[in-house]
Amino acid sequence: MQRLLLLIASVLVLAGCMGTPTPLAPGLRGSVGFPHQGVLTDAAPLPPRGTGYRLYRMKTDTRWGNPRLVAAIQGAARTVSQVRPGAPLLVGDLSARRGGAWTGHRSHRTGRDADLLLYCLTPDGRSIPSPGFVHFGPDGLAETEDGKFVRLDVPRTWEIVKALVDAPEANVQWLFLARWLEALVIEHARARGEDPELVWRAENVLLQPKDSASHDDHLHLRIACTPDEAVAGCAGGPIWPWLPGPLELGDQPEADLLRAILDELVPDAAGARESSLP
Repeated sequence: MQRLLLLIASVLVLAGCMGTPTPLAPGLRGSVGFPHQGVLTDAAPLPPRGTGYRLYRMKTDTRWGNPRLVAAIQGAARTVSQVRPGAPLLVGDLSARRGGAWTGHRSHRTGRDADLLLYCLTPDGRSIPSPGFVHFGPDGLAETEDGKFVRLDVPRTWEIVKALVDAPEANVQWLFLARWLEALVIEHARARGEDPELVWRAENVLLQPKDSASHDDHLHLRIACTPDEAVAGCAGGPIWPWLPGPLELGDQPEADLLRAILDELVPDAAGARESSLP
């Protein structure tokens, strides 16, 4: 097996399989690489408007994503609009059509990330569209550029967290959010008597990142790779126990496994490999 692993590593290097689709590695597709270092193929666009949401920037080239990400946003926004009607969810950046680096983002490179502006209320409790990326404090209040105040709509924020975590095809990996806002949302969920299993999952995926801003002005959604996507080049992050696990190789001879890998990565190498395999 050690020899097989060394051979596989050599094939990957020779094929240029370092997170970028190439003619030498036609099996790489979809969300390829890590969220902070990768590209995107077969992207789906998020329409500018839909049930329960609209784009924050209507003219933008960063509304592309993994089709599952786009479907997750549309489904969650629709659910919130049905269970708690109010102002639409404003959706910020996803990824560029072909992924890669984009100004203002360290991640958002493989179509697995999306910025969702937080639901807001007026101080007297009326639902309003988010005024933008305003910073909410531990009391749930944020000051806008014109000196007015808005309040975090905690119930609707919990509803979108719930809808995303509970969506079977979303495979939510992280929901980046400031820890003091997470506390407000989780406290609300417990007070409502929500399913403890669902609340536990939400607590796991809600996280204030250590290597970027605190995320007190938006909710950053990141979906995990499915097993099939991982085989096609998707990488990075934990696989939670409630998500589908990675594909496992069967008990096959090393030579057969290497042949299968070579066929996927370098189809024209069939003749060359016969002379080197036992």
